[in-house]
Formats: sequence, C-alpha cells, structure tokens
Amino acid sequence: MTRGRSAAAILAGAVLFSSGAARAAEPAAGVRGKVRAYRAAHEKEIVGELTDLLALPNVATRVADVEKNADRLTEMLRRRGFEVRRLAAAPGTPPAVLGDLRVPGAKRTVVFYAHYDGQPVGQKGWLSGPFKPVVRTGPLGEGVKEVDLAKVQGPLNPEWRIYARSASDDKAPIVALLTALDALRASGIQPSVNLKLFLEGEEEQGSTHLTEILRQNLDLLKADAWILCDGPVHPTRRMQVYYGARGVAGLELTVYGPLRPLHSGHYGNWAPNPAVTLAHLVASLRDEEGKILIPGFHDDVRPLTAAEKRAVAAMPPVEEGLRDELALGRTEGSGARLQERLMAPALNVRGLRSAEVGEGAANAIPTEAQVSIDFRLVPDQTPQKVRDRVESFLRAEGWTLVAEAPDRETRRTHPKVARVAWSLDYPAARTDMSLPVSRAVAAVVDRAVGGSAVQVPMLGGSVPMYLFTETLKVPVIGVPIVNHDNNQHGINENLRLQNLWDGIEVFAGLMGELGW
Repeated sequence: MTRGRSAAAILAGAVLFSSGAARAAEPAAGVRGKVRAYRAAHEKEIVGELTDLLALPNVATRVADVEKNADRLTEMLRRRGFEVRRLAAAPGTPPAVLGDLRVPGAKRTVVFYAHYDGQPVGQKGWLSGPFKPVVRTGPLGEGVKEVDLAKVQGPLNPEWRIYARSASDDKAPIVALLTALDALRASGIQPSVNLKLFLEGEEEQGSTHLTEILRQNLDLLKADAWILCDGPVHPTRRMQVYYGARGVAGLELTVYGPLRPLHSGHYGNWAPNPAVTLAHLVASLRDEEGKILIPGFHDDVRPLTAAEKRAVAAMPPVEEGLRDELALGRTEGSGARLQERLMAPALNVRGLRSAEVGEGAANAIPTEAQVSIDFRLVPDQTPQKVRDRVESFLRAEGWTLVAEAPDRETRRTHPKVARVAWSLDYPAARTDMSLPVSRAVAAVVDRAVGGSAVQVPMLGGSVPMYLFTETLKVPVIGVPIVNHDNNQHGINENLRLQNLWDGIEVFAGLMGELGW
C-alpha cells in the first residue's frame, strides 16, 4: 500500500521536473513549511516504507540478504525516477546501489551517502525481533508501551520510536532522503543540484571493497561534493554538521597458557594464567585515563587548525547530562570535554574472553585468553603504521607474534606467544571547514532547522570519508539525522520519530537550496 501510494505521487512529480515547470527554490521558511506539511499528511506512509525496509534482514556478513536489500532499494529509487546501477567490486561481493537524478539547469552535482547493511543481531536482550520493527512510546523504561499504528488517528507522537536493527544505522537516512525528494516534488520545488544517492552494502564490514568500487566507477561518481548521512545528531538533540571522522583499525589478539586446563590449586602460582597475562598486556597498551602508551603512536597526529579549535570550544557542553544519563561515576581524560577526547586517537577494548564466569566458572587455569581491540585514528595516522608500532612494541616486550594458532613446539619454546589478526580498515579524514562548500552546507542546515547547527570538526565514530576524499578528490561533509541515544550496533536499536521528521526537512533543504 505504501509503495503503491508513492508511485502515483512520485510519477507526477517526476513529470513536473522533466517538463521544466518546477519552480526555483523559494525562501527557506517556505520550503520548510511545505516539506513539513507534506510530511504531516503522509506520516504513516513514511513510517510504513521505513518499517518495510527494516523488516528485511541485512546483517553485513550475509551477502544474500544484502542483495535482497539492494533489490528493494533499486525499486524504491526507480519509482522516484532515478537511473539505478548496482556497483560491485567482484561477483559475490556486497553491492553498492547508485541512483542518478539529473536536474535541468543544475550546475553542481552532490552525492548523498548512506549504507544499508547492518550489524549482527545475535546479542541477548532484544525485546522484539531485530527484523520485526516495533513502534514504542519512547525510550525503554517503565511505562513504555508498544503502539499499533493501524489504530492511531491523527499525527504520530514525535517522541515515539521505531525499534529494529538499522532503524538508525543506517536505513532511516535513506527513507528521509527519498521522502525529502517526494516532498519537494509535491510542492513543485526543483532541486538546485543534480542528485546522486550512493548506498553502500558493506560499511559494517569495514567497507572492504569500497575503494575498488570507487576506482572502477570514477566517471559515474563524478561530483562536486559528497554528503554523508551516517552517524547521530549532537547529544543536545541539535542537528550537527561534521567535517571529518576518525579512521579505524581492528586487532584480535590471543595469548596462550598451558596446553590443557589445569587445576588452579595444584598448578596456580606456577603455570602462567593467560587471562592474567592478557590483563597485564592490555594495561601496558593504555592507562586508566585512555592515554595510549605505545611508543611513537602519536607521532603522526596532525595538529588542529585554529578554526577547528574554535569550533570545538564553541560546542555546547554535554558532559554532565551524559554522565547522568549513562550513570558514569567518572570519565576518562582527566576532566577533558568529550569532543576534545574525540579529536584524539583511542584504543577501545571491545571484548575480552577466557574460560567461563558465574555458574560456568571452574577452578582451573585456562589454556588461552583473547582480546578484541579497535583503534580509532585521527589524521595523519594510517592503519598500517598503527599495526607496525603496536607489533614493534609487543616484540620489544618479549612477545613472539604469530598469524595462526601456534603449535605445541612454538608454545613450549617461547615464554610469551600471541596470535594477531588485523583489520586495517581506513584512515581518518577532515575536510577544511573554510571551503565554500563547507560554509554553504552549514548555512543550508542552519536555515532548515531555523537556528544553528553544531559544527563538529571530526566525528568520534568512523565512516569511510578518507576513501572518498583520497580516491575521488572531492570534499566530504557529514549531515547525520538520527538520535544520539539510538543504541546503534547494540540491542534494541531505535529511531526517534522527530529525528526522522527533522531529517526530511534538512535533506529537502540541501537538495533544494544548496549552491556555492
């Protein structure tokens, strides 16, 4: 029903565009009002299109499921008049979906990026199936109820939330982009730029094939700027524009103890315990304030510009509110503000494992222990240099490093053996905040929200900005829309409806008013 309703309206809008009868963009308040009126008249259809998309399983490692999502997106784009291509680095790899919409008279081309693949869903604690979208009356807590949209009369409460995997990360921006175009067309407003939508299917696997896709399709992807729609808004709920993102490299490290589990009474204090050994190893990599202790790790860090320092200083304070929201008794960084910490490299322990705990615990020395680490990088660090420095440090500390599980002889003849497996994803990137396009995007977003967006020199999370700036040689700017408390990558991922509504208005502004 949602798709059928959209088809007629979208076809009429496409005819209006192609005939050249669409009016030029009008004052921002007028655009915002018309887009808002369109959204208010079609809220259930918009949510229906999103929940239909969310119901498709999209775990990044399941290529067959990713392909089904690509099929659905292809159909959604074609209904809006986009010329659609599937771009893959090689057969059997997750495709990107590229939609191309030419606008008569437009002199600039802007590519909007989002990804449609998602994180795994095997974590315990989902209140409903991760691919069974559920609307609830707010964030999880006492008194929160499920909502049956079929029984709702009138406007949807903007504080209601949709719960499902990828509700925020990253399918919501896709539907917001398409709805923004629908709203402009329904209002007779022509975009100010040629539009391309690049929807990636492998972001949650580290964008392994993205560079090759970009290199193979340089002509198709020619543009004057890219706008990334991944990431959350500021914790104050204000819209934010970000000009950079940290890079990322992952490390799986396993250390070894006895060849078989040993009785902790008979062998404790004599046979080394790999869990204890690993705890000491991790403590040698970073201190309690988050400072990375690996020699030379910070040597390549690019200093902040004066403009970036001013932007950081001007950001609204969120620390006390977040400490209360998250029940944090302390924060790392010796009292530094959150954004200051996000402008620096980080070493995060994302998981530790050795034997069992609780009811499964046994009085035994385990045979091995494993840590999973992600390094968040800043310009001008590279994943390869990080790997080199980490491994040099470990070797200097007496570790023998292996790429495969060590055999008996290797374990017997070396006092400290560690298996290392790296994921060298991508470096960080930062776009110059003073570029004309940077200033133009910020100005449009300000007008679209009727106030001022938060200007963020670099996002704390990692999105593949570097791959675009390095391969395509174009400015890349981030304009995220989803709520900061969305539980992305975790259980009960969710999207606040007001963030979806705001995103539609902001994207409509960028499509309809951007120029530089």
